Parts: sequence; structure tokens; C-alpha cells
Amino acid sequence: MYHKLKIWMNGELVDWNDAKIHVMSHVAHYGSSTFEGIRCYDTAKGSAILFLDEHVRRLWESSKIYRIEIPYSEAEIKDAIIATVKANEHKACYIRPLVYRGQGALGVNPHRASIEVAIATWEWGAYLGEDVLENGVDVKVSSWHRLAPNTLPSWAKAGGNYMNSQLIKMEAISDGYAEGLSLDQNGYVAEGSGENIFVVRHNILYTPFAGQSILPGFTRHAVMDIAKRLGYEVRETLIPRESLYIADEIFLTGTAAEITPVRSVDKYPIGQEKRGPVTEALQHEYLKVVRSGEDPYNWLTFI
Repeated sequence: MYHKLKIWMNGELVDWNDAKIHVMSHVAHYGSSTFEGIRCYDTAKGSAILFLDEHVRRLWESSKIYRIEIPYSEAEIKDAIIATVKANEHKACYIRPLVYRGQGALGVNPHRASIEVAIATWEWGAYLGEDVLENGVDVKVSSWHRLAPNTLPSWAKAGGNYMNSQLIKMEAISDGYAEGLSLDQNGYVAEGSGENIFVVRHNILYTPFAGQSILPGFTRHAVMDIAKRLGYEVRETLIPRESLYIADEIFLTGTAAEITPVRSVDKYPIGQEKRGPVTEALQHEYLKVVRSGEDPYNWLTFI
């Protein structure tokens, strides 16, 4: 089905099968890319892209950290994203803008490599499974830790950084879990392979500090905003591993995962082993926006 889709590459819409890079592109050897994962929802008011401005801004920030100068403006990339969604006639889809170093440098020094930009879209359902928003997922604490500070910049959403995420995810899948949770270099809870985490105890939400080698996600920020509006206390804090096992509720957040409850960690049951009341309240408010199009938070860009 993908072969019918168009991909925006360096200013042109090309057929899916023609969107190719050279094997000697720098990105293929050194992981030198930055990217975003964005959702477009089919709301009751029409198709709308969630957090478009924020995602594009982070693409620039990630690229700046890795000294990549994007050869387009933010406005041009936003227009290209919308044009690609429309060209593929999506009502709802996942959007992947990608900036990568191409040919011109064959060593670690990337400065002579070209800077290329691509935008792909495709239809994608629930990231961790179709029934997980209610029934939750089983996760494990990974043997792989998150990146230590001053090694790789965790605030940059960069291709090479996700080798760490792949190890966490593959270990979890091999061991029969849906997802892995990573600890930071000091042994405190950090995040999932591609999601932020919240722990609920006594109706208080706890989430790791933004400086704990995590990618501070936009869904994470949205949940914190929703929770405060609903009257819940939210604390950014150090979360010891053992607190996971005695939590009332745990949920993961991310563009792909949305708000996904956790029903067990390392085979310890969490709450009633399904979505808890706090998670449900947050889910309800979040999904109400992306499904109805009623947007008091200014999250959506209608196309």
C-alpha cells in the first residue's frame, strides 16, 4: 500500500519507491539525522495536525545541537508537511520529517556532507496495540540504561540516539513484554524506549525531571497541563525503581503511544491491572481534543 504514497524530498513530491538515498550517505554510516514523529487526527472538525509548531521547532533545535543547518525555513517545512498530507489524501496519519547528512563526507567529520530533508506520511494505528488504551501493557525495567549526561544529548531527537532505544525495545520484546523502561545513570526511572512515564500514588502524578537524560515530550507537557487543570498535583522528581512496583497507576505518554496505561512492571501487578481512574480522566480530556477538534489548549493546526 505504501507504494501509492508520495514523499517530499528536498522540495519535490516523489513516488514512495523513488525516495532513495545513496549507500555512501553519511547518515547510513554514522546515524547523523534528526527527525520528528507527528500525528494528524481526523477530528469532527476536519483533519488537524497535533503540535505542529512545537515539533518543527524541536526539529530545528535538535539539528542545531548536532550542528546541522537545515536549508529551509520552519514555515517552508510546515507547508511541506501539510502538502504531503494532502497529496496522500490522508484524513489521519503519522508524519515523519527527517533531516539527514547525505554524500560528501566519509569520515566522522560530517561538515562536507550535504544536508537533505524528507517528509513521509502513512496511516498508523495504536503504537503498542489496539486495546492498550483501556487494558494497558506489560513492561519491564531494561538492563540497558539511558544515555548518561554529556555523552549524547538526550534533548535532541536524533537518529543515532535511538540505538539505545532499540536495545531497550528489543530486549523487552524478546522477553515477552510490550515495552521496556530505562533507568538513568544513577539508577532512577527515566523513560520508555520511546515514551515518557508518569507514576500515580495517592492521586499525585510523579514524572522524572527533564534533565534526567529524557526527551521531554509534547504529550508529557500536555498531560501535565491537563492534570493541573483537572486539579491534580504534578511533581517532577527522582523516581526510584521500587516505587514502580507499589504505584497505584502508571502510564506512558508520547505522540505515537498517546496515553497508554501500564498494567504490570517486571510482573508486579499495577493497581487493578488495567487503566486506573486518573489515567482514564487524563485520557478522556486528551482524546476529546484530538477526536472532537474542540481545542481550548491550542494544540491543533487544521488543514
